[in-house]
Amino acid sequence: MVQNDAFRVLDRQECLRLLAKVPVGRVVYTRRALPAVLPVNFALDSDDAVLLCTSAGSDLVRAIDGVVVAFEGDEFDPATRSGWSVVVTGRADVVTDPAEHERLSRSGPASWMPVRNEVFVRIAPEMVTGRELGTR
Repeated sequence: MVQNDAFRVLDRQECLRLLAKVPVGRVVYTRRALPAVLPVNFALDSDDAVLLCTSAGSDLVRAIDGVVVAFEGDEFDPATRSGWSVVVTGRADVVTDPAEHERLSRSGPASWMPVRNEVFVRIAPEMVTGRELGTR
């Protein structure tokens, strides 16, 4: 295996710091027994959970509520061949507590798509991994 000084594994705090800088990521989940990926806007909560806002009746909510998913965010520059990628893996749950829903309605992410019966989905940051590729 070739040693690459430009490749670096990121620690949890650095992963979360980088993830907080980008507005869009991808939810990786299972749909009809097949892998699925959906780009979504998001925010990180104070406990580092990934928060999504969507419609209560959406296919996404039906597919991910109560199951383990992955969430990926990244930033790359093709000109310099550098960038980073962070993956958060954990259980996704619809926020059902009325007080928590109210708090997130004020301070959580707003969907970029029109939504009906807004719900928030929380992805617990059970495993956070990342890597950076640079031109060092």
